[in-house]
Amino acid sequence: MRTTVTQAPEVEAAIRHMMEERGLSFKEALNSAVRAGLNPGRPDFHTPTRSVGEPTVPLDRALALAGELGNAVIRRELSTGR
Repeated sequence: MRTTVTQAPEVEAAIRHMMEERGLSFKEALNSAVRAGLNPGRPDFHTPTRSVGEPTVPLDRALALAGELGNAVIRRELSTGR
């Protein structure tokens, strides 16, 4: 469908930025932005995952370890008067 759209200056700037960033035509960028606005619960991006390797601490004790470390900091601060 062909139609005339009047855009606010910041909207046009965002569309132009999307065009440059993704190598899209104006029509493609505008349609992508409208689709994203119509489907806010379904983002058009994918967050990549990466392996961080094997854990160096037992993860089943992670909360206990964090608590112990926090307590050590508190004890140190109390003993130095900070």
